[in-house]
Formats: sequence, C-alpha cells, structure tokens
Amino acid sequence: QVQLVESGGGLVQPGGSLRLSCAASGSIFGTVAMGWYRQAPGKQRELVAQIIRGDVTSYADSVKGRFTISGDTAKNTVYLQMNTLKPEDSAVYYCNINNVVKSYWGQGTQVTVSS
Repeated sequence: QVQLVESGGGLVQPGGSLRLSCAASGSIFGTVAMGWYRQAPGKQRELVAQIIRGDVTSYADSVKGRFTISGDTAKNTVYLQMNTLKPEDSAVYYCNINNVVKSYWGQGTQVTVSS
C-alpha cells in the first residue's frame, strides 16, 4: 500500500515562508499529475497548485506569484514553496499524486499563518 508522506507545515507569521514536501513510500507508475490541495475549516477542499505530466504547472488565482510547485515524477516527490503567506492561506494542505488507475492522497499537514 503506497502512502504519501507530507512534511513542512507549521506556524508562520504573515509575510513568512514555508516549504511543503511530499514523498511516496513506494512506487507509483505512470504518474500523470501531482499537486497540492488545501482545506480550511468550514470550506471545501480546493486545488492550490498542480504539475501535469511533469512540466505544465497551474495555480489557483489566490496563490499565483507567491507559491511555486516543483516535483519529480520519476521519484514521486512534490514540493510547494510558499512565500508571502497570508492568514487566509491557513488550512490543512494535502499532497495528491494521480496515475491513470488511482488517486493517492497524503494525510495532510497543517499550515497556520498568524501573528
């Protein structure tokens, strides 16, 4: 059973930075997309950033210019560099890796932006 293991969340002041990391515990073949989602209390889970087929990236409008996604489809690792964080970025962040057969999810890592 392949699991996605996330790390890097925590408490940061507004304007600060965090880097989230995600790695698969086993092999995932034929990765199509890797991404990060987030869910704040009382809100639906939303897509934050995604890499399609290793090179095409997309971002939610609310994080464009502040967040950068990177990753390696061969190693099934994905990262999210978050800069200029705002209180509204506070949420549980989930890693997601998809191939044509299955969608894998991490357990989530809490990001809290507060002074």
